[in-house]
Amino acid sequence: MKTLIYSLLGPLLFLAACTNGKNEKQHSAVAESTAKSVSKETNQGKKSSTAALLSVYLKLKNALTTDNDKQAASAGSEMVAAFASFDEKSLTSEQDKTYNDIRDDAKEHAEHIGSNAGNIAHQREHFDMLSKDMYDLIKLLGTDKPLYVDRCPMYNSNKGAIWVSEIKEIKNPYLGKAMPTCGTVKEELK
Repeated sequence: MKTLIYSLLGPLLFLAACTNGKNEKQHSAVAESTAKSVSKETNQGKKSSTAALLSVYLKLKNALTTDNDKQAASAGSEMVAAFASFDEKSLTSEQDKTYNDIRDDAKEHAEHIGSNAGNIAHQREHFDMLSKDMYDLIKLLGTDKPLYVDRCPMYNSNKGAIWVSEIKEIKNPYLGKAMPTCGTVKEELK
């Protein structure tokens, strides 16, 4: 009888040990899947917040390409509000420090653009700096769509300036209707 009990107990213990290994693997797979999902959601949150800022920036850029200082001023004010509603909780501590530096500078330029309807030359001066900030922000947080970094070699007494565009075709916000196609694509951001 003891032999029968031992012969049944051996396979039962072996089966129990095998089942525990499977459960550990299953728990590990579930944990890994959850971590990937949380990471993806956090990344999407960053890109979503960036998308809101980018949308307003592109609205501003497009207003300047048509020499529309009033629409540019409106977009500048919208950008200030977009920075205020940006979800900073999704940033890592390293990203947060860099983002804060960019935000403070970009917000100041957006405020100047927003308060200077009627003075498109001044708006464009601030757009130059704002464009550099947006470029840095996109490099920091990424984008969910292809963007183009364009450069106008003639702006600011031939010192040149960059801007970010959603289209490959050149539409110059610095020279507007006077020279709408002046510039070249320097980089594609993805």
